[in-house]
Amino acid sequence: MSELPFRPALPLAQIGVGRMRSCKLGDREVVICHTRDGVFVVDNVCTHAFARMSEGYLRGTRITCPLHGATFDVRTGQVLGGPATARLAAHAARVVDGMVEVALSAS
Repeated sequence: MSELPFRPALPLAQIGVGRMRSCKLGDREVVICHTRDGVFVVDNVCTHAFARMSEGYLRGTRITCPLHGATFDVRTGQVLGGPATARLAAHAARVVDGMVEVALSAS
């Protein structure tokens, strides 16, 4: 199994701790979340009603959808509270020389 390639996304300096920012990587829109626990990346579209997660709220490692209030863990994409039942795709992230790099997962 080969490793997924990391791609540069955004400078970390553009995302304060406790903030998030969306960006497009190829045809995939993701949201980069800068938490006290690190930098995490999930898909930017809620699995429940297709709202943009970056327009919601980030509290710690919990992201809340702005439309119906579904909550997800940004570290894993796991659903923490409904009405969503399917998790968000989570992607590997790292910071290299001040740049957030993302390796997009298949799902």
